[in-house]
This record gives sequence, C-alpha cells and structure tokens, in this order.
Amino acid sequence: MLALAIFYGGGAYLYHMLANAKSAVNETYTATNIKKSRNVSKVLKAKKPISILLLGTDTGDLGRTDKGRTDTLIVATINPSTKRVTLTSIPRDLQVKVPGSIDSYDKINAAYTIGGVSTAIKTVQNTFHIPIDFYVLVNMGGLTKIVDAIDGVTVTPTLTFSYEDAHVTKGKKVTLNGKEALSYSRMRYDDPLGDYGRQKRQRQIITAIIKKSLSVSTLSSYKELLNTLEENMKTDLTYDDIMTIISEYKAAGQSIKSYAVQGEEAMIDGASYQVASAAVKQKNSDRIRNELGLEPSDAEFTGRVDYDDSYDSTSTTTSTYDNTYSDSYGDSYGTSSYGY
Repeated sequence: MLALAIFYGGGAYLYHMLANAKSAVNETYTATNIKKSRNVSKVLKAKKPISILLLGTDTGDLGRTDKGRTDTLIVATINPSTKRVTLTSIPRDLQVKVPGSIDSYDKINAAYTIGGVSTAIKTVQNTFHIPIDFYVLVNMGGLTKIVDAIDGVTVTPTLTFSYEDAHVTKGKKVTLNGKEALSYSRMRYDDPLGDYGRQKRQRQIITAIIKKSLSVSTLSSYKELLNTLEENMKTDLTYDDIMTIISEYKAAGQSIKSYAVQGEEAMIDGASYQVASAAVKQKNSDRIRNELGLEPSDAEFTGRVDYDDSYDSTSTTTSTYDNTYSDSYGDSYGTSSYGY
C-alpha cells in the first residue's frame, strides 16, 4: 500500500533519502519463479504504463510458515502519460482457475496459499488476460505500523459502524490510528455491500496513506516508514526500479481512480463464492489493458464453473447473466488537491 506513496512522495528529498537507504530497500526484494509476461526493463525505460499487483496477507508476520490467504488483491496501473493511477479490487472469494490447485477451481485468495506469490500472479494474469509487471506483498498486520508511522490517516466514512477498534459515523471525517485503520479496512459482515464495501474502504485507506505520506510534515518519518516496509513488505521491484518510478512516474499520481470487479454470490459444492461473468471479466480486462496502452485481449473469458466441470481442463462454461455493475461502483479520488 505505502509502496505507492513512496513512488510519488517527497521529490528530491525522498530521492536522496532512498539513495541513502539502498540496503533497506534491497531487503524487501524477493523475485518470483515465473517469467515476466513482457520486458519490464524496456517498459520502464520507455516510461510506458506499468501494472503492480498489490497483495495483503492475513497473517501477523511475513516470517511465519503459515502463508495465510491474500484477503486484499488490487491491480494497480500507473500511467505517466494520462497522469493517472487506477486501483481495481478483486473479490477475495472470486471463483477462478488456480494453477496447481487439486480442484483446479478455487477462491482467488487461495492462490497465494497454494503456490505463493508466483501462483497468485499467474492466477490474476490468466483470469483477466493482463500482464502483471510487478507485485507488492504487504503483511496486513504491518498496516498498523505504517499508519502510526505517519501519525494516522483521515477518511470520511460512508457507513456508521463499530468493529474492533474502529468506531465511525457516516459522513463524519475522522483520523484513524494504525489499529483503527486496520479494523476500518477489515469489517465486512455489517456492511450492506459485504466484501465490496470492505474493498472500497481498503482503497480509501490506501488513498489516505498516499495523501498523508506526501505532506511535508511527514517527510521526517520516512526513515521509520522504510524500516516498517523492510519488516512488512516483499516485492520484485528492485532499488533501481523504484528510483525510476519516483523520478519518471510521479505525474501519474495526480489522479487516483478506483474500481471493483463485481460478481454475484453463488453456492458451489457447499461453498460460498463470488462469481463474475465472462462479460464482467472482459470489461475489467479491457479497462486495465487500456490504462496500460494495450489493445483488448482476444482470449476467451469464462464465467461460473461448477465442480462437475472443473476437472475438465477444456471446459469453457460461462454464466447466463451479464453483470454490468462493475464499473459503476468505481469512485474517483482527487486530483491536484493531493499536491502531487
């Protein structure tokens, strides 16, 4: 999450700080065992749009042997030409085909548990037929430290609720500390929109972190922020990649737009899933690819697959409905008011 803030914040001052913190940045680097779908070095050199898969794990510590599941999956695109960042949330219960899964089809948040970051990336790429250039894996338990390191974040709730440490009122602006922000971003059962409401609040927190991190008053905390990221983040962005993004992609932070892949609840073999139609997947794919300057994919998109079909690798069963609600759920966050 805060990785996006680091890419845009602080100008020359932050650039100098990162130059002096190369060893700390290098500690977060963890390569995947899969080949990139395109030459990311050439993409960065040409200042073309890039994509980053943001993953939030539900474990308390990245060092634990239990991987946990990725309760947060967001595809971020950064386009310096359009001066825009987009965040597309993927429901954690979305039914997808997971490479290496015994049952073939599973919930998308199981991909990380089954095969780590590499499998999560392949699953997202295969589901939406998009290139994932980089990933950032954040321990959600570390979110509290990140928010506290910048002295809290300010949000305007769209719902009144009390959950764990978060006690908020609809329409009343509130500043949340680390524990409160984590609780705010986790609640879903009391939200009429369920997981989609939770995703929206996660994007609120991400945007608030970026906004707060870019303020002059918090620049002095970047050493603490870098230490926090070193302990709670893994990424295949190299030090040089990050420096390039800071210097060449900063303009993209002038606008942050938010979307969600919208599915429908379905019971499949006794388990609850979110199922997105082929049309919804293609619509999100087209938008993401457009943000990356790519033509729409001519690959085939699939909808719901029942377990009786999941063992047939040639199955292309699609749902009978076309849920077009996906993009109408999007919300736009600010432009020049963020001072990028």
